[in-house]
Amino acid sequence: MTARIDRRILVRALALGGMAMALSACSLFNSSKEAKPAPLENITPSLQARVVWEARVDSVKFPLSITAVNDRFVVGGSDGVISALSAKDGTTLWRTEIGKGLSAGVGSDGRFAAAVTRENELVVTEGDKILWRKSLTTPVVTAPFVAGERVFVLTLDRAVLAFDAADGRRLWELRRPGEPLTLQQAGVIGAYQNTLLVGQGPRLAGIDPNRGLLMWEATVSNPRGTNEVERLADLVAPMGRDKDVFCARAFQSAVACVNADRGNSIWSRNVGGSTGLGTDATLVVGGDGSDRLTAWGTRTGDVIWTADQFQNRKLSAPLVTAKSVIVGDSEGYVHFLSRDKGQTIQRLSTDSSGIAAPPVQLGDTVLIATRGGRLFALRQD
Repeated sequence: MTARIDRRILVRALALGGMAMALSACSLFNSSKEAKPAPLENITPSLQARVVWEARVDSVKFPLSITAVNDRFVVGGSDGVISALSAKDGTTLWRTEIGKGLSAGVGSDGRFAAAVTRENELVVTEGDKILWRKSLTTPVVTAPFVAGERVFVLTLDRAVLAFDAADGRRLWELRRPGEPLTLQQAGVIGAYQNTLLVGQGPRLAGIDPNRGLLMWEATVSNPRGTNEVERLADLVAPMGRDKDVFCARAFQSAVACVNADRGNSIWSRNVGGSTGLGTDATLVVGGDGSDRLTAWGTRTGDVIWTADQFQNRKLSAPLVTAKSVIVGDSEGYVHFLSRDKGQTIQRLSTDSSGIAAPPVQLGDTVLIATRGGRLFALRQD
């Protein structure tokens, strides 16, 4: 079966084995017409949600991800300014201009922050002080991951680089035989205890963060197809987590959950889609290629509910909270769904530029970012 490729996602062909990268990007959507988004349904709100503060960054013209750490959100804009905002009231705790536009989101552990510029330069700060810069040879569209006084970078060809956060020394590089095609979309990188977790093609790899050695890998998808495009199955961010269980989507092919203690897949379901997942102890939620949402049981993979009221609205990845499932759309609406049935129980409007990143929660505050650069902090009552 031919995979349906979303127009929003560009694919770059990568020549492996040290050869040159093919720089041309192409749209692989099968039709010149986009389906019309489903109209907004009439709802009777049963959840109280409100905007508690607002802030701004420059417009978002890159794959944005927001880091929530300690008591703050760390964000960046297209102008290359990165900042930390208090989750309580939106106060700017620090702000620094790294001098170039960004190609990916900002990673932070609360002390160090790291970002990659459009000129492919990795920049690391400590608060508003720039500590060092390093030029990278391969493009990056995934926010760096900062942990254990190290900065980990996942490149577009899914190699992993590790740097000392304080002085920029390169500690190691892990480059494995890769796929002929990769997505120009944020990939998967994170950690569980003393294991670095990285998406490499259709697999989730567990890596020793000190030495860069592969410890285990779990298959999320077994790609099928007659050509490289149909077999494209990169893992896409965000990755969901509940304790030792991590759940990820393989582009247009599967959703699966992996036990990071044992390094094995718990369950896998063949389902299309191009955005990441929201996860908690009970639910794993994701949208398919038509923006139909499905909730699976985190430990079982059983379907709990499906919701088709947002078809073709170009949804963000969802956020699963204790009170609702939250998802944004391309018209700037934020939708709140009931956890038990997937019914719409509230809707808020931001701006018409569209939601630019998956919602992120810190404590009782959920941060929403739009492509126009507006930040909305929400709370559910």
